[in-house]
Amino acid sequence: MKATVIATFFGVFLTCTYTAKEATKKTKKAKLYVPQIDCDVKAGKIINPEFIAKCPPGCQDVKYRVYGTDIYASFSSVCNAAIHSGIIDNTGGKILVQKVAGHSGYRGSFSNGVRSLSLPRWRESFLVSEGKPRKGVTYPTTLEYSSSKSTTVKSEPKKPEQDLKGMKSADTANTSEKALEQGDTVRKENQTTPVPTPATQMATTTPTPMTTTTDPSTTMPQPTKTPAATRTTAAAAKTRPGLHRVRDMGSSSVHPAYASVVAAAARQVQAAQGRGQNTAFRGTSTSASNSNILRHNTGVQRQEPVATFQRAASSPAHLAMETDSWKPGLSLFDTDCKVDLSFLMDGSWSIGKRRFQLQKRFLGNVAQALGIGSAGPLMGIVQYGDDPSTEFNLKTYANSKDLRNAIEKIQQKGGLSNVGKALSFVNKNFFLDANGNRGGAPNVVVVMVDGWPTDRVEEASRLARESGINIFFVTVEAAAQSEKQNVIEPNFVDKAVCRTSGFYSINVPSWFSLHKVVQPLVKRVCDTDRLACSKTCLNSADIGFVIDGSSSVGTGNFRTVLQFVANISKEFEISDTDTRIGAVQYTYEQRLEFSFDKHSTKQDVLNAIKRISYWSGGTSTGAAISYASEQLFSKSKPNKRKIMILITDGRSYDDVSMPAMAAHQNGVIAYSIGVAWAAPDELEAIASDPAKEHSFFVDEFDNLYRYVNQLIQNICTEFNSQPRN
Repeated sequence: MKATVIATFFGVFLTCTYTAKEATKKTKKAKLYVPQIDCDVKAGKIINPEFIAKCPPGCQDVKYRVYGTDIYASFSSVCNAAIHSGIIDNTGGKILVQKVAGHSGYRGSFSNGVRSLSLPRWRESFLVSEGKPRKGVTYPTTLEYSSSKSTTVKSEPKKPEQDLKGMKSADTANTSEKALEQGDTVRKENQTTPVPTPATQMATTTPTPMTTTTDPSTTMPQPTKTPAATRTTAAAAKTRPGLHRVRDMGSSSVHPAYASVVAAAARQVQAAQGRGQNTAFRGTSTSASNSNILRHNTGVQRQEPVATFQRAASSPAHLAMETDSWKPGLSLFDTDCKVDLSFLMDGSWSIGKRRFQLQKRFLGNVAQALGIGSAGPLMGIVQYGDDPSTEFNLKTYANSKDLRNAIEKIQQKGGLSNVGKALSFVNKNFFLDANGNRGGAPNVVVVMVDGWPTDRVEEASRLARESGINIFFVTVEAAAQSEKQNVIEPNFVDKAVCRTSGFYSINVPSWFSLHKVVQPLVKRVCDTDRLACSKTCLNSADIGFVIDGSSSVGTGNFRTVLQFVANISKEFEISDTDTRIGAVQYTYEQRLEFSFDKHSTKQDVLNAIKRISYWSGGTSTGAAISYASEQLFSKSKPNKRKIMILITDGRSYDDVSMPAMAAHQNGVIAYSIGVAWAAPDELEAIASDPAKEHSFFVDEFDNLYRYVNQLIQNICTEFNSQPRN
C-alpha cells in the first residue's frame, strides 16, 4: 500500500516536471525578437503593414522630419514621429507601427519637443503606439524594406538566396522616395520587385478591362455613312432631359423639314471640296428661319449661322511651331517619356455618337504616339457625364495595341458634362499606388471637353494641381457667341490650368481636325521639364506680411520696408489659383491692409503694397501675430502653405512666444526679420523651427534688400523638402 502511494506520487512529480519543462520551452519559443531601426527610417520604406521595432537614442532631431499629428504621413521618420506622439522619448524604445490609408491633409504641430510639418496629401499613413504585441497578431522579426536601406537593419540573417534576391530588388525597385529625398525626379525601370505583403503590394497581373455599357433604351441612333463634313440634328426627335447640347451628326434619320437643308449642305460641301478647301463645317442651315437647334437644359434654341464652309481657323502661334509630322502607327517616344497619364473622356450626350467615335480614335492615336509601356508612359481613361467612372487604370494595359483595342470598346455614358466632378474624382481615386501610380513619374490629366462644362471646374482643378497633378485641356468647338450666356463658368480653361500661356490648353475648331493635335499634345505631355502645373514653391502659398508701423520706424524707413515686401511678392506667381498675398500693419493696434482674396494679379498686389500708409504708434508684436492668424490665415485655402513674414525694428511690449506657438500649431510657417533694435530672442521665438533658417537680422533698413533672395531660397528649399506623391 505504502509502495503504491510512493509510486503514484513519484509519477505525478515526473508528469508535473515534464509539463513545466514543456511550458518553459513554449515560453522561450514565443519570445518576440524585435528588430531595431535607425532614426532616419521612414514608414513608407518598410513594406510590412504592422510591426514592432526598437528605436535607438537620439532621434529627436529636426533633420528627421515628421508630417502630421497623431496620424502621420508615411514619409515621416518613424522614431521621431513616436517621440512627437509621446510614445517614447529621446532615449529610444519599442514602438508598434500600423499602416493605414493615405489622407488628404496632415496638420503640423509642436509636441514633446518635436515640430511636425503640415502636408497637403500623401498616399499612405501610419499610427504609432506602445510596443506591445496585439493579441492574435504575429509580428515579423525581420522587416522588409522597399530599397537597399534594409542592409543596415539589425535583424536575423537571411539565407544566401534571399540576399541575392534583395540585391536584385535594390537595383530594380521603384526609387520614388529616394528621388524625393534628393529633390529630383528619377527615371526608373518599372520591373518586378520581391512580392510584398498583401496589404501593400501592387498587383502585377493585368485585370479585366472595365467597360461601361449603355442601356439600349437610351442609346442614340447608330451613325450612318453620311459625309463627314455634313452635320445634321433632328430637332424634335428623341429629346433627352438634361442635355446641354444636342449635336449628333450621325443620326440615321433626318427630320423632313431638314431634308432640303441637308441636300443643299451636301452640294456646298462637294463644291468646296472641288475648290480644294478645308471644309470645317459647323452648321447645316442655309437660312435663319430653319436653323433652330434645341438646347434642352436651358430651353434656349440655338441659332446656327449660315453654312459658310470656310477654311478652318488658323492655329495659334504655339501650335504652328509644333509641326504635325506624326502618322498613325508611329510612336513619337520610347522610354524617354515617362508619365502617368489619365484622359478625362467626354461621354456626355452633347458630343453625339459620331463625335464620340472620333474622340476614341484620337485617344487611340495618342496611345500609339506615346508608345505605351511599363518602362515609359502609362495611360488610363476616365469617362465622365453626369458621374465619372474609370474605364481602365494605369496598370490595366502595358502596350499601345491592347490599349487601342480597349478604347474601341468603350461605350458612351451620356448625361451632362460635369468636368469639375470628374476632376475631383481623378484627384481622389485615380492616382493611387493600387491603380498603378509609380510615384516617381509625373501625374498628368488631359481633359477632353466638347463645348463647355456644365459645372464649375476652378476649385476642383486647383485642388488637383495642389495634389501634384498637371492638368491639360483639349477643348473642341467652343461656345458660339449666342451660347456664351449659357456657359456656367466663363474662361473655365484659364481658371483650370496654372498657366495661361497656351502650353496647357489646346483649342480645336472642329472634331474633324482633332488628329492634327496628336503630336503637339504628346510633345507637351512628355516635356517633363515644363510640367510645372503641380505646386511649386512660387505658386503654392498664401503669404501674409505682418509689418511693424511703430513710431521708431519712421516714414522713410517704412517706405523701404514696403519696397522689401514688394520685392519678395513679385518673385511669386500671383493669381486666384496660385500664390496669394495679404498684409497687416500693426502698432499697439492692428489694421488689415488687404486680405488674400483682395487682389488676384501681381500688378494689383504691387499697387496695393505701394498704397499702404504709415500708421505710427507702439509695438505690440504678439497681438499682431494673433490678429494675422485670425484675419488672414484662418481664411487661407485648403492645402495652401501658410507663410507669415513679420518685419519689426524693436522689442515688443507684449509676449510673442504664445501667439507664435499658436500660429505654428495651426500650420503657419513663420519668418521673422529684425532691424536695428529688434530683440534676437523674440525673433527666434516668432520663427518656425529651425529658428536659424527662419529668422534674419540687419543693422539698418537699407540693408533689407540683401535678404530677399535668401528668404525666397529658404521658402523654396523648405517646400522642396516636402514629399510629393
